[in-house]
Amino acid sequence: MTQSTPLKASFPPVVDPAARVLICGSLPGDRSLAARQYYAHPQNQFWRLVSAVIERDLVALPYPDRLAALLAAHIGLWDVVATARRPGSTDAALASIRPNDIAALAATLPELRAIAFNGGTALKHGLRQLGPMADRHAIVALPSSSPLHTIGFDTKLPAWLALRDHLAA
Repeated sequence: MTQSTPLKASFPPVVDPAARVLICGSLPGDRSLAARQYYAHPQNQFWRLVSAVIERDLVALPYPDRLAALLAAHIGLWDVVATARRPGSTDAALASIRPNDIAALAATLPELRAIAFNGGTALKHGLRQLGPMADRHAIVALPSSSPLHTIGFDTKLPAWLALRDHLAA
C-alpha cells in the first residue's frame, strides 16, 4: 500500500445513552463515504436487516429519519476503523488502520447490553480493541450486510434477528 492510496475515515458514532445494542461495521465503503451516510450502497442489506429486527421499514425513510429510528429502537451505530488506506471498498484491502476507541464509547453507554459486529473484519478488529472489556457485554457476530458477502438475505436474517433479545425492555 502506498501513500497515494486514499486515506479514508469513518463517520462519528450514532448513539445516545439509551442504546442497548451497538452495531459496529468496519469502515464505510466508497458509496457510503461519497454520500456521507452509513450503508448507502443500494445493494448493502443493512437497512433491510435492521428493518426486520425492529419491525419498521427503514429503507423507505430519508437518511436522518433512519438514524432517528435506530436511536428510538435503542440501537447505536459506529465503525471499528477510524482511518485506513484502502483502494476500493473491500475490507480485505484495509491497511494502515487506526482504530476507533470502541471500549471508550461502550463505557459511556449505561444501558448497553450487546456489541454486534457486522462482518468478520469488524469482529476481528473490534474484539482486539475491546480487550478485557469484551466480557462486560454480549458479543454478537453478524454475517456481513455487504453485497460482497454473497450469502442471501434469508440466510443472514436469523443472526440479525437475535439482536431482538438484547433490545427487549
